[in-house]
Amino acid sequence: MVSTRGCSFGMTLLISALLLVAVSAASAQTAKPTSQSAPARGKSLFARDCAFCHGRDAAGGESGPDLTRSRLVARDVRGDRIRAVLHDGRIEKGMPAFARLTVPEVNDLIAFIRQQTRELNSKPGGRRGVDVADLQTGNVEQGKAYFNGPGKCSSCHSPSGDLAGIATRREGLELEMQMLYPQNAKSKLTVTTPSGETFTGTLTFKDEFHIAMTDSTGWHRSWPIRAVAYKIDSPVDAHVEQFEKYTDDDIHNLMAYLQTLR
Repeated sequence: MVSTRGCSFGMTLLISALLLVAVSAASAQTAKPTSQSAPARGKSLFARDCAFCHGRDAAGGESGPDLTRSRLVARDVRGDRIRAVLHDGRIEKGMPAFARLTVPEVNDLIAFIRQQTRELNSKPGGRRGVDVADLQTGNVEQGKAYFNGPGKCSSCHSPSGDLAGIATRREGLELEMQMLYPQNAKSKLTVTTPSGETFTGTLTFKDEFHIAMTDSTGWHRSWPIRAVAYKIDSPVDAHVEQFEKYTDDDIHNLMAYLQTLR
């Protein structure tokens, strides 16, 4: 005679086992993988923090350079220099610091940029940017002659002074844009007070009421604009005035010369 209690217990175990199998099977069918590769995670971070300037594919945007052609990226095998740029920014070039990014996030960003570099290098002609070689078609000697002659560039700039090594700091389209319309160029301010005293320094502020400078000793000085005579020497103005004088050959030749200043 079979025990009813034993049958009931066995049936309970069987039903529990069947339910467990059914739940496991359902979970296996509905579960979706949640882990992403480092480049995929980096793509999301790049879209959030970097794409506005550098483009969604890291190949350059309206204000940021093509990172897939960056010499810094290409030479930075371990990623240390990229990490430093992300952490500290490049304020002089308009890039803010991203010190809040964690180490894993920075590593994911680097992985994405590396992947984009490999993909774009495998598609010759598929880039939308301007290659450095495209801007190296001019004549160096004629560019030098223009720099020292009709262009009057040498009246403000010096190959051994402010332009020393310019081609190692900027290249390609970035260098040409800086040549045509320099960014962050500082204007010189000269102020003469009613008593005849003259002050010279770097213009730091001007509106319809006040004008201010930082002088050569580092002092900040300001005056009511109607109380003084002043003169502003803006280097950008000379570049803007040159636009209507340039020929295509002048620009190409001048670029060729500037790219020798390393």
